[in-house]
Amino acid sequence: MTPLPLYRNPAKIVLMTKPDEPTPQTLDNRRRRLVFRAQHRGTFENDLLIGGFVKTEIAAMTAQELDDLESLLELPDPELADWLTGRQPIPPHADTPMLRRIRHAALNRWA
Repeated sequence: MTPLPLYRNPAKIVLMTKPDEPTPQTLDNRRRRLVFRAQHRGTFENDLLIGGFVKTEIAAMTAQELDDLESLLELPDPELADWLTGRQPIPPHADTPMLRRIRHAALNRWA
């Protein structure tokens, strides 16, 4: 969720965000880069599915989970979209706990 300015007074801008989402200032550089990459995949579908998951979960991820996420973001968008939406099963070579977590979140997003 992009923060929306409540006041346009340049001296004081109050931003509105969800209380449970980390603000950009509270995340380290690596996490901020991962959030950006996850939300700017190239296809709107993956921007929503991956970016939404990463934005809500990134603050609590361990270093190993961040490594797993970086590896996952290297996969091609069309294949990720098929796996995350359940159109195709996740093949054994790509089946990781991180991909399963994102797929679970994606499939339950509007449930």
